[in-house]
Amino acid sequence: MAETTEFELLSPEKRVLLEATEMAVLPGTEGDIGAMPRHSPLITGLRPGVISLYSDGRVGTRLFVAGGFAEITATRVTVLAEEAVLLTDLSVELVQSRLAAAEAEALAADSDHARSMAERALAIAKAMQIAQG
Repeated sequence: MAETTEFELLSPEKRVLLEATEMAVLPGTEGDIGAMPRHSPLITGLRPGVISLYSDGRVGTRLFVAGGFAEITATRVTVLAEEAVLLTDLSVELVQSRLAAAEAEALAADSDHARSMAERALAIAKAMQIAQG
């Protein structure tokens, strides 16, 4: 049996997932990061994208995160996500409605702050669409 590390995913509302994994691949702000047992300590930002958890040498669980932060240690990976959802729970309808709402928000933006928030929502919706394949 392969060595594992504990993976924990937290959103503002709840603990989304806690499981042992051989490797967690995270969408870091500077590129993807593979976190395995005995990894050097690291704290990094996350961009919108997919987290893949490996078990028995292959991808098991896949989750979409809208961004956040990750702390990696020798024995644990902790992700604090702005929003998180299992990839299997991302429906075409959900993604399309998020895209439409973000595009409408961008068109209606009447200040720099509103425009910035709309652009962020649009980037997350587009990353969700890409994650669906």
